[in-house]
Amino acid sequence: MHTHTVSALWYVQPHGCSDGGLSQGRYVWDMKQAIVARADIGMGEGKLAAQVAHASLSAYEDAGRTARNAWKGEGQKKVVLKATSESELFELADVAEREGLPHAIVRDAGHTQLDPGTVTALAVGPAEDESVDRVTGDLSLY
Repeated sequence: MHTHTVSALWYVQPHGCSDGGLSQGRYVWDMKQAIVARADIGMGEGKLAAQVAHASLSAYEDAGRTARNAWKGEGQKKVVLKATSESELFELADVAEREGLPHAIVRDAGHTQLDPGTVTALAVGPAEDESVDRVTGDLSLY
């Protein structure tokens, strides 16, 4: 197994858009990603895990290089939260968009449990904890 030892303190400068709420000349201590999955559609555990993974990777790819590197250096902290409807996911995505945070909505392909195009999950971040919490802070753990 290969492990990395990484400093917990990064000096961050903005890089393009979707920098995760990072600002020039600011020291960042805590970053995370929140993945919000629908609890109202009866996904099995394996389906849920796959949808969470799809959302996480897609939002990671939406983030700027600086945010990605900082988050990776801090251990890629994640939290999985519950949504009660498709409309709730879209409302959260709208807030993330207005906040300038990287985010991604996942629609299932429909090969197994769900109908094609079913919206299953949203990931917000990686970004500073407080930025992600402005979008998802009122939600319950999955």
